[in-house]
Amino acid sequence: MAQERDVTAPSRVLVFAAHPDDIDFGASATIAGWTAAGASVSYCILTDGDAGGFSDEDRPGVAGLRREEQRDAARIVGVSDVTFLGEPDGHLEPTDAVIREIVRRMREVRPDIVVSMHPERSWDRIQKSHPDHLACGEAVTRAVYPAVENPFAYPELEAAGLARYRVPWLWFYGGPAHLENRFVDVSGREDLKIAAITAHRSQHPDVGRMQARVRAILAENARRGNLPEGRSAESFHVVGINTDETIAGF
Repeated sequence: MAQERDVTAPSRVLVFAAHPDDIDFGASATIAGWTAAGASVSYCILTDGDAGGFSDEDRPGVAGLRREEQRDAARIVGVSDVTFLGEPDGHLEPTDAVIREIVRRMREVRPDIVVSMHPERSWDRIQKSHPDHLACGEAVTRAVYPAVENPFAYPELEAAGLARYRVPWLWFYGGPAHLENRFVDVSGREDLKIAAITAHRSQHPDVGRMQARVRAILAENARRGNLPEGRSAESFHVVGINTDETIAGF
């Protein structure tokens, strides 16, 4: 089916996250598969990440350090386009100003797939639902519909040559397990994911435990997705925004 090809073989992908390292935990193995297949993938990190980390020695320049860690992690999975909005870590809100900048990036990139953190809280593992994560998901959702496709939402963007754009697909990561409806087989790319997460050196007081836990989650995702024994998967809640099954305004 045409829609299935659109989902599995994108040409352009734009990925949003609240903090440096969120993407790598949630979707980096899938992204590595997309870039290996020739897709152009861009990251947009909404906060400066300055509330993260565990060492007092990192505090003076932690925001800059975390940007460099994210760029290093992105390169591991084939991504070179990384932008940062610089909102304060721990205080992200889906404000008009934040949504405008998200719309700007969507109109610049014009992606086949937008990937974002989920706006709904997950009670099975509350760590997935940091308030900034939820705010990221809400802001991206508001931008995807209707703002990015409405030329009257931010007319200054239209006037600057950033024309409205209809996003075909929205993929959420880090959301409630019962909403996940797509399990991407990432077998063979586990080491790339682990390397990308580990690149965020300031965030891991126990690297070995983190790596083991990530591998266990990938295996559990594969089990939930009914993949064969021994496989690994990343999980998503995929929503069609503008597909053959949708109509304008409804």
